[in-house]
Amino acid sequence: QVQLVESGGGLVQAGGSLRLSCAASGKTFSINAMGWYRQAPGKQRELVATITSGGRTNYADSVKGRFTISRDNAKNTVYLQMNSLKPEDTAVYNCNARTQGMIYEYDYWGQGTQVTVSS
Repeated sequence: QVQLVESGGGLVQAGGSLRLSCAASGKTFSINAMGWYRQAPGKQRELVATITSGGRTNYADSVKGRFTISRDNAKNTVYLQMNSLKPEDTAVYNCNARTQGMIYEYDYWGQGTQVTVSS
């Protein structure tokens, strides 16, 4: 009932910047939080940043001070501004939307976008 479309990934040099976008469609009124996760080769998927409908944010320690998550509720879009990128940031980034129904929560995921940072 919710679809997520991601954009903004690519190849950048260390120290560069990228801005990821994730647009939600469908039952967007049910979304109470959105966020970004990433998975590097051979590693488990990990949380990068999340933001609630009210604007409360949470970041992984490894990206604090470098990444900023924000959302535009009118456009049902969440952004991840990534500055001072490091090779360790290289991963597939997935957008997440958490919905709240009458009884349970459910997570939707985007298709993933590759971010590669060269040294």
